[in-house]
Amino acid sequence: MRRFVPTPIRRPFVWATAVLVAVVGASTAASPSASAAVTASVSVDAGQRLATIPATGVGTNVAVYDGNMNHSAVPGLLNAAGIKTVRYPGGSYADIYHWQTNTTEGGYVAANTDFDTYMGTVKAAGAQPIVIANYGSGTPQEAADWVRYANVTKGYGVKYWEIGNEIYGNGEYGAGWETDHHSSHSATTYATNLLQYASAMKAVDPTVKIGAVLTTPGNWPDGITGPGDTQDWNHTVLSIAGSKIDFVIVHHYPTSTSEADLLAKPHAEIPGMASTLHSLISQYAGAHAADVGIAVTEANGNTYRDTAPNGLFAPDEYLTWMENGAFNVDWWALHNGTDCSKVTTVDGATDYDDYGVLSSGASCEPALNTPFAPYYGTQMITKLGAPGDTLVQATGSSSLLTAHAVKRANGDVDVMLINKDPSNAATVSLSYSGFTPSSAAPTVYTYGKNATSITSATTGSPNSQTVPAYSIVVLQLHPGGGTTTGGTTTGGSTTGGTTSGTTTGGTTTGGTTSGTATGGTTTGGTGTGNCTVTYTKSEWQGGLTADVSVTNTGSTPVNGWTLAFGFPGDTKVTSAWNATVTQSGSAVSAKNLSYNGTIAAGASVSFGFQGTWSGNDAGPTGFTLNGAACTSG
Repeated sequence: MRRFVPTPIRRPFVWATAVLVAVVGASTAASPSASAAVTASVSVDAGQRLATIPATGVGTNVAVYDGNMNHSAVPGLLNAAGIKTVRYPGGSYADIYHWQTNTTEGGYVAANTDFDTYMGTVKAAGAQPIVIANYGSGTPQEAADWVRYANVTKGYGVKYWEIGNEIYGNGEYGAGWETDHHSSHSATTYATNLLQYASAMKAVDPTVKIGAVLTTPGNWPDGITGPGDTQDWNHTVLSIAGSKIDFVIVHHYPTSTSEADLLAKPHAEIPGMASTLHSLISQYAGAHAADVGIAVTEANGNTYRDTAPNGLFAPDEYLTWMENGAFNVDWWALHNGTDCSKVTTVDGATDYDDYGVLSSGASCEPALNTPFAPYYGTQMITKLGAPGDTLVQATGSSSLLTAHAVKRANGDVDVMLINKDPSNAATVSLSYSGFTPSSAAPTVYTYGKNATSITSATTGSPNSQTVPAYSIVVLQLHPGGGTTTGGTTTGGSTTGGTTSGTTTGGTTTGGTTSGTATGGTTTGGTGTGNCTVTYTKSEWQGGLTADVSVTNTGSTPVNGWTLAFGFPGDTKVTSAWNATVTQSGSAVSAKNLSYNGTIAAGASVSFGFQGTWSGNDAGPTGFTLNGAACTSG
């Protein structure tokens, strides 16, 4: 976005300018009437994995003009909210910021906001940094020197580096909020320079991950071909740099016409945006596609910023992006400040028009670091799951109630229910597949409308809950006893909350499957051949990319190879690289190409594919290489 004005600190939005085109999936839904009581059913499929909660999933932004970004209370507040990434040095300020001198070209830098102080706060919070290298007024050498200082001199281990902020706002398409001193502002120029940044920075530390700025699919200027380019920004950047980057960057600030419209945006927009990004990555990154991530390094609602609607929007925004394959989502911002002339009342609460999750302590605001509604909404994610837990399928029957679900590492299943009706409680019936909850009343966490804390109680049942108007609840469910066959529990015993029994496809103890697969989802086989197969994937709702590595563990070369396997679910291969892949029903065959037909003893060969799925994208079973069974890596 455009550069900030330090006093008052406020984020001016380009979305309000005449150059903005309509957002994909925009909804014009009106707010529900007070008499439209919510009744809904929710189905949770604990066996249908959508994504793993990433360690970098929940993040925020800080800016060097915020003199409170390193306040002593901040690490504790970040940690309590489950905020695990902190992006620096702040939006468009990144393209005027020089880290060595802690100065900006024409901007304001507050005291005690330098890189080392920022890193102290990040480390104290138990979080990770995401750093924006200065593209607009910087150089590849300046960025490489920053990597050297951060990771070699200081040992900070800064892994994620963006090359510039919203560079497409450099005037190339008629809007110029982003500083860019390069003589050409085209996408071709950015991509070419991006390669120089990546080369210089990885020469210092080969482990760093480099991110490329893309336009958000469906948002201006997506689809526009600028002067000096032959394609639009995204196709141009990725056609040049797609094989050399580690992640792509978009920002998401959905415009809305009402509270109900805002609350519909995560599900109306994110799946389509994410699908487009995955397709672009697959098209241009080739065999590297499975390793290229999606980071949403700025996100927020465009209205109702400090009150109940945005409090409900926040966890839905984070979780929907993660369910669709994003490894990072960063809220704008930790503190932002306000123009006190814009204070309004929303749903009986004061809205300060402040994009921060914490008050900046402006004259019209609450005391410094007072949490606003999005802070509590974000904090509710910590009640649902933790990094490493699995986001699973949850579907509901009502547009006024959104559900998310997580299968914990210990076998528990937690469910988040968001009631988007501002006036009426929701009566919700819940059912489960692949998991049988204990019949005991669950622990239920609630963030209510205009509340200033999260409460907990033991209430309701696993199959029925009442969710107050405009609130978020999280049910924490322990497994009951039973034997699971095809996802349905049919008896068994429970000891200390751990399910034991026999599962078709393996013996389950505490949620971990072991044994020999019989029509189940165990990847690989017992393995009698001299081969090992490693299968990894990056998935989102309805799609995936996968990388398959085949290692010859024998003592002689394999000359010409065909790897066969089957999908237990409904995955369909749509494209492939480094192999000819064919599919008949669930059976898949991958055959070498002319240049990779030999696998020397001890060597490996890899290929990849993109696919689609609707109900079950479980990993392949029964790998065989030239007819001999392989072990799974």
